[in-house]
Amino acid sequence: MKKIKVIILVLFPFFYWGCSDLTLVPEDSLSPDTFFSSAEELELWTNQFYLQLAGANGSVGSNSDVNIDITLGSLMEGRRDASSEDGWTWDRLRAINYYLQNSSNCPDENARQNYDGVAYFMRAYFYFIKVRRYGDVPWYNQVLGSADDKLLFKPRDDRGFVMDKVIEDLDNAIDLLPTSKSAVRVTKWTALALKSRVALYEGTFRKYHGLNDSEKYLQYVVDAGLEFIQNSGYSIYNEGAEPYRDLFISDVAIDQEVILSRVYSSVALVMNSVQFGLERDKQGFTRNFVNHYLMSNGEPFSSEPGWETMIFPNETKNRDPRLAQTILTPGYVQRGASTSTINSLSSLTGYQSIKFVSTSDYNGNNKGVTDWPLFRTAEVYLNYAEAKAELGTISQTDLDMTINELRARVNMPNLILSSANSTPDPFLISYYTNVTQGDNKGVILEIRRERTIELVLEGYREYDLLRWKEGQLFAQPFYGCYFPDLGNYDMDNDGSDDLVIWAGTPESITGGTSLEAGVDLILSDGTSGYIFAYPNNNLIWEEDRDYLWPIPADERVRSRGVLTQNPGWTDSTGF
Repeated sequence: MKKIKVIILVLFPFFYWGCSDLTLVPEDSLSPDTFFSSAEELELWTNQFYLQLAGANGSVGSNSDVNIDITLGSLMEGRRDASSEDGWTWDRLRAINYYLQNSSNCPDENARQNYDGVAYFMRAYFYFIKVRRYGDVPWYNQVLGSADDKLLFKPRDDRGFVMDKVIEDLDNAIDLLPTSKSAVRVTKWTALALKSRVALYEGTFRKYHGLNDSEKYLQYVVDAGLEFIQNSGYSIYNEGAEPYRDLFISDVAIDQEVILSRVYSSVALVMNSVQFGLERDKQGFTRNFVNHYLMSNGEPFSSEPGWETMIFPNETKNRDPRLAQTILTPGYVQRGASTSTINSLSSLTGYQSIKFVSTSDYNGNNKGVTDWPLFRTAEVYLNYAEAKAELGTISQTDLDMTINELRARVNMPNLILSSANSTPDPFLISYYTNVTQGDNKGVILEIRRERTIELVLEGYREYDLLRWKEGQLFAQPFYGCYFPDLGNYDMDNDGSDDLVIWAGTPESITGGTSLEAGVDLILSDGTSGYIFAYPNNNLIWEEDRDYLWPIPADERVRSRGVLTQNPGWTDSTGF
């Protein structure tokens, strides 16, 4: 039986969350005089705030340049527009601000400090998501009444002002929250992790988009990361033969590394569909993602002869072990199974995910009970290293206590600062075209490599490309496995063919998969080449527009034009 003590957290009905209007106030039965009177009631109210944290299903289904499924999404299909934009919601902020205005009525000072810390953390998270999506947004730190017209229709505040308020809230949370570790409740260490995430996004967005104050935010990352690394007690999980794979299929979050998780439990009847969704949606990694993985000796894959046209069994040999703990490769055995699974090209690209795939018991819809990692130590390490590299202050010591801890988990050679900067990987240079030129270009690229493979499918990639100003990668062709010709292939490298790709006359193969070129899969050169997913996707990335979402047209009308539209976006409001 799993985490009975936190069932209330995942089952909490949130009965006072029924409105999205900033002017609404709770009914008399939930007034501060009758409700905010004890630690239990503060906890009950703040429990609702956790719902804004990302869930498992939505995060793993977020597509990008490195992973795609049967629905690319509005960003990658170029379908965002002001008439249908639905992210401009404020109900959660109202609940947070209402709490902060009234929690002082509770006489229990220790409880107030704890739950005030939760509220500050959650308001910072709320506004980070809003700024990340829209840029400038109106800052509210109070519950508005129906007569507050000036505040209800105020202009958007500058993102710098808002992000400074976010940092202020996080500093309050860091001071107020408990220092004990918990994978289900926010603590000081969760707040430090969020501060490093928030400040890295803002610092690098500003650097690569030509805004000021980038170094200020990058230094916040360094300071928060160093305090976390030195004092939190968290470390990189490295037990067992496949520690990276095990981290993502443990029903109970491994709190040696996981700082905060979203709880799933069959006892509480709150399950996820991650494993089911990966198969149903044909989630597949791209060839460019696979090219990020180093060889097991630490050399770039691009240094291998013929690397661009290697077939699947060959390209997966002697690579960073995280590849085989993330992608279905020859010899893969699902947990609980006794025989290996052959790559039948069931994913869109032929590179099928096994990250988050546990036993077959979780194959069905809404059957998964594996906790979802919302914050983990690996991300804090990556944030710290990236900020130091972007500031130009990174040292070998910094790499040894961050990136090289991640590599040590899977027995990969260390990243050496001098080597990274003297001989950057040509593949990475050609892929990330906007990396700042300078002495640290090589190590910045290597840190991006580590981040790409370490955090894949955890919900970071889309926004990483946006902050790095690498949006053109959303519009590239989505290629998968390479096949030099039609014919038979041994996908599991056991000496017997198990796949046939044909055109014209149908062919079959005993115990294997038969696919018709041009029908069951598209090859980039017709009868040879890379699997070509979405060959008709013609997204044109607009550099001056697409890094932010449009402000909803109906909100602009409601504000009588006070809410301005983001650059490059148009609507029919007439304002």
